[in-house]
Amino acid sequence: MKRYPRDMQGYGATPPDPKWPDGARIAVQFVVNFEEGGENNILHGDAASEAFLSEIVGAAAWPGQRHWNMESIYEYGARAGFWRLHRLFTGAGIPVTVYGVATALARAPVQVAAMKDAGWEVASHGLKWIEYKDYEAEDERTDIEEAIRLHTEVVGAPPRGWYTGRCSVNTERLVAEQGMLDYVSDSYADDLPYWVCYGDRDQLVIPYTLDANDMRFATPQGFNSGDQFFAYLKDSFDALYAEGVEGQAKMMSIGLHCRLVGRPGRVQALRRFIEYIQGFEGVWTPRRIDIAKHWQEHHPAPAPWPRPSEMDRETFVDTYGGIFEHSPWIAEGAHALELGPAHDTAIGLHNALCRVFRSAPQDARLEVLKAHPDLAGKLAAAKRLTAESTNEQASAGLDALTDAERKTFQRLNTAYVEKHGFPFIIAVRDHDKAGIMSAFQTRIDNDTDTEFAEACKQVERIAHYRLKDILP
Repeated sequence: MKRYPRDMQGYGATPPDPKWPDGARIAVQFVVNFEEGGENNILHGDAASEAFLSEIVGAAAWPGQRHWNMESIYEYGARAGFWRLHRLFTGAGIPVTVYGVATALARAPVQVAAMKDAGWEVASHGLKWIEYKDYEAEDERTDIEEAIRLHTEVVGAPPRGWYTGRCSVNTERLVAEQGMLDYVSDSYADDLPYWVCYGDRDQLVIPYTLDANDMRFATPQGFNSGDQFFAYLKDSFDALYAEGVEGQAKMMSIGLHCRLVGRPGRVQALRRFIEYIQGFEGVWTPRRIDIAKHWQEHHPAPAPWPRPSEMDRETFVDTYGGIFEHSPWIAEGAHALELGPAHDTAIGLHNALCRVFRSAPQDARLEVLKAHPDLAGKLAAAKRLTAESTNEQASAGLDALTDAERKTFQRLNTAYVEKHGFPFIIAVRDHDKAGIMSAFQTRIDNDTDTEFAEACKQVERIAHYRLKDILP
């Protein structure tokens, strides 16, 4: 089977109401990344110096050498920037989540004590602040396990949340397999938490951000001044707050780094933003673990259900082979397509089935049309329709015709088939009895090519209704 693992569907046009506490219109969540002392450094057993997220323009890794300037920039974050952020957030009464690199935390016992005293959540930011994209899965799993062990030893409790950041394609799965994390944040895929399933483990994902993030002070396409940072945060907040007022509350993540926004020329922008949001009603400023607990209570992981993209061919065809009347070959063709999570909905699977139908030769599509029964015809009278057709015709009152109405339908059915070579097809759920009769009398005069195209559209419409009866 060709299967596409990425979920491009998400919550779609109607995301759930997060039901934030006290009817909050937005959840604004601040993350302080504590990476200083966990970055690439030959002192840490790494092959080269750090080159990421610093004041050094065009920084490059120095193989086998210490980079004194880079090291001192990171040291600034631990020595000065952290305390500036600590004073700001404790003064504002806002608890934050710390993404703490385990080896960095081990080298900063005073800062860890301050985090705990402030009631901050200390989540795991991995063992070391290094790149994992080229790691073998087993080697990364080893580092994850060691990060949890060291974090527990240093902080006094295991982490409840996780964010690697410089992750691999395996990271989220490997973290979920630990079976002990309330959430993982190695995703930027949504404005709300969501669940993913790995084997028998449902893992909550609380997406993070790279746009409302001070890292853009250290990237080519980024912020040049605190004013730009403040303006971007304000615009993001205003947009999401307005959505919350309209009934679609969201979450806003803000990513911070001690060595970046902890600089005096930048921290004032963060201070202005905090003061700005504190002027609004209905703003919740939780830790990420608070969001996780809330989501688990109000939006628990969905119960397992038979997803079309995960079905074997036999089950798939058995389940969906009758969506196009008596034409299981369409389901067979759809199963062979590149299905994924986006096809586990009525709209998504309908698109896959229609692709097969539309690409089929005209004679094959004609056989699909011929497989449909006459409206209120002999099969209906003999109660030999499929369950779907029986219910559809009954929904428009075609099972309770007067003798005169029945004779009219029989006359039109005969004339229509004689002219076009296939029965009159219409999605009866779109019409009442009078509307169906009117369409019948109008369409019978169409030329056959026009009517063939219209009948195919109606077949697809009927299939859509049938899928909506059994899929979300």
